[in-house]
Amino acid sequence: MRHTISALVENKFGVLARISTLFAARGFNIDSLSVGETEDPDVSRMTIVVRGDDRILEQVEKQLNKLVDVIKVIDFKGTAHLERDLVLVKVKADKTTRSEILQIVDIFRAKIVDVAADSLIVEITGDVNKIEAILLLLKPFGIKEMCRTGIIALARGLK
Repeated sequence: MRHTISALVENKFGVLARISTLFAARGFNIDSLSVGETEDPDVSRMTIVVRGDDRILEQVEKQLNKLVDVIKVIDFKGTAHLERDLVLVKVKADKTTRSEILQIVDIFRAKIVDVAADSLIVEITGDVNKIEAILLLLKPFGIKEMCRTGIIALARGLK
């Protein structure tokens, strides 16, 4: 089972290490981890994506809530929410392939953010399915490099 967990934490040294250690100690591999400051500079939001048994993950959430620097923990399972990931991908592109790559980028509403003689850097923002679909189409051209930010998520509505 895939879980997207959001943790509001105090923006302090060592919090990330304590939280990631808690997951590792329970045998959970973190698929995605994104951390950034919120609207309050003293608070950071950690978005953690893990796969695991619901019952065990519930225990991890309880232990997270006990950590001094953790303000609030939300598991988005069963909650209406939005998830996004940002990817930069450098794709081989020459005169013969450039127009086809541009068409793919346009269809997926991605952006070309850099052009070189032998490559393009594409910026893709979206949910996991969108990103996997465009990467599948770009792969035959030759992906030279790729970097992902990790998933970020917010609950929908006025919570």
